[in-house]
Amino acid sequence: MDYQRIATALLEAEKSGVPIEPLTKQNPNLTAEDAYQIQLAQVALKVMKGAKVVGKKIGLTSAVMQEMFQVNEPDYGHLLDDMMYVDGDTLPLDSFIEPKLESEIAFVLKQDLRGPGITAVDVAAATDYVVPAFELIDSRIVDWNIKFADTVADNGSSARAILGGQPTPLAAVDLAHIGMNVWKNGRQIDTAAGAAVMGNPLQAVVWLANALGNFGISLNAGEIVLSGALAKAVPVQEGDVFSASFAHIGSVSVSFTKEEMS
Repeated sequence: MDYQRIATALLEAEKSGVPIEPLTKQNPNLTAEDAYQIQLAQVALKVMKGAKVVGKKIGLTSAVMQEMFQVNEPDYGHLLDDMMYVDGDTLPLDSFIEPKLESEIAFVLKQDLRGPGITAVDVAAATDYVVPAFELIDSRIVDWNIKFADTVADNGSSARAILGGQPTPLAAVDLAHIGMNVWKNGRQIDTAAGAAVMGNPLQAVVWLANALGNFGISLNAGEIVLSGALAKAVPVQEGDVFSASFAHIGSVSVSFTKEEMS
């Protein structure tokens, strides 16, 4: 299978805003292993053009999403420096195809983590702090018509990350019981708790470190890890303003507009 060709097609779809047919339709025998190789090829192409890997995102952390994709584990993607935004930023929608927003808890690491064999104790020791975050997901596959291998190859359907809140050490919070409220255009649309992510977001990072170890990849000091959505992904439209408030660790907000024509 030509990983490079498929990676290039996904990157072109991202750049042009024109999605492609499902990879699993074009390649019925596409495996999860193939999909991760395509993802790595995409990342390598972006790095070659000057981008820098600054972290990872974890997806499919809830039982309902795993059931939907008929898998029994999450997936992951790479975060690059040009994907990162901060609390209060405005993002241009012209850059995306059919974006949706997820509310998450982000970990920032102070030590490397390299699987296999990583435990929750290891992750806690390696974490500098946590902050609230949004992940903007988008699919370069037409109409979000995706299976597990499609989203993996498409860098976990990741597009942007927005970090907010105040840096909070893990020792100061109980991640499983952190409550969250989400607002869209001033109206509350969802609530959830940290336990929605694999019982505890810490366990999602444990899974990630060990999964990456299978590819000889480590999580490095200074990297950001989006640990998975606490609630459902919400479609984004022009003019939308979102905010999410997390008990003990602060809030994050983002707004969306059409890019001005020059």
